[in-house]
Amino acid sequence: MNLLKRTLLIFTCLIFSNTTLASDAINTGWFNNTAIKGYDTVAYFTENKSVKGSKKFQHTWKEATWHFSSEEHLALFKNNPEKYAPQYGGYCAYAVAQGDLAGIDPSQFTVMNEKLYLNYNRDIQQKWLKKPVAYINQADQNWPKVLNN
Repeated sequence: MNLLKRTLLIFTCLIFSNTTLASDAINTGWFNNTAIKGYDTVAYFTENKSVKGSKKFQHTWKEATWHFSSEEHLALFKNNPEKYAPQYGGYCAYAVAQGDLAGIDPSQFTVMNEKLYLNYNRDIQQKWLKKPVAYINQADQNWPKVLNN
């Protein structure tokens, strides 16, 4: 195997190995630094729905870029990001409860006790909704240890 192929193989293994690098504290895409796929985290609280944010209203917090649908939502987040940021860095809450990390579908969410929980897909959301308190307790125990798994 020539040097270029060998180098590419090693690089690919490093990128896709879960054991090589710790995961980021905030769930962002592989090729960008956008939190929760560009959705407005404040809208989950104020509108009770997933709303796509805009690059026009963005803010960097915890080394991730957060998008908002309005200047008002941007200001609310800037004043209290911990209140509006999703739990577990925006990773799937059910996965964290299982001791793992997974991406999210921004339309699959729950706001409970003034906290935002996101899930991987509709099927996982249905499992989550059967016993959210138990899953939250387990996820709280697993977070942030799962970032280093």
